Amino acid sequence: MKLFRLSIAPASVVLLVVQLALVSSLAASYAWQRHSYPRVWTRAYGYDPVLPLRGRYLSLQVAVDGCASTLPSSKQALFQRDYAGAIKPGPYAVGEAPQNIEFRAQLQVANNTLQAVYISDESLRSKGQQVIAKPGEPCSQMLLAKPVDFFIANDARSPLPLALGQELWIEVTVPPVGPPRPLQLTINDSKGWKPLNLR
Repeated sequence: MKLFRLSIAPASVVLLVVQLALVSSLAASYAWQRHSYPRVWTRAYGYDPVLPLRGRYLSLQVAVDGCASTLPSSKQALFQRDYAGAIKPGPYAVGEAPQNIEFRAQLQVANNTLQAVYISDESLRSKGQQVIAKPGEPCSQMLLAKPVDFFIANDARSPLPLALGQELWIEVTVPPVGPPRPLQLTINDSKGWKPLNLR
């Protein structure tokens, strides 16, 4: 009987070690970000995914509060006014427009909300996130244009579509640059918060 010896080339071993080091460093980076970057809960909305990714995932649009800044043009914002017609400070509504208003914004966490602040400096806009403001909606109900992908286990039951009266919320970390990173999901309804175990 012949015995077959498994021969592994040194180059293959080096490649394996490099790949393991890359994966480990990425995992360590995400773990560090979870503990160092600000975290916040915000509304999430189901989005029809078109990415050819393997595995099961939910593609979600994340809600942002744009009231901390105005729109690219102040004419696009409808502010409340006092009895004399002067603009009152505070939340505003998005004015009527033929289509959605989009702009680049810096994300930040303040007052337990995910806020989007319009980037007026053109040279810095590439570092921001694209935000959608829908005509007729309040400034607190804007959306990130790029959806967040939340991967779920093969045997997990998807929370979508939501039942009547339910809201989907997502906890994210907010890095200084780049999109928010998803952490966990919960359902909010008349009975309170129900954390979802999907991984």
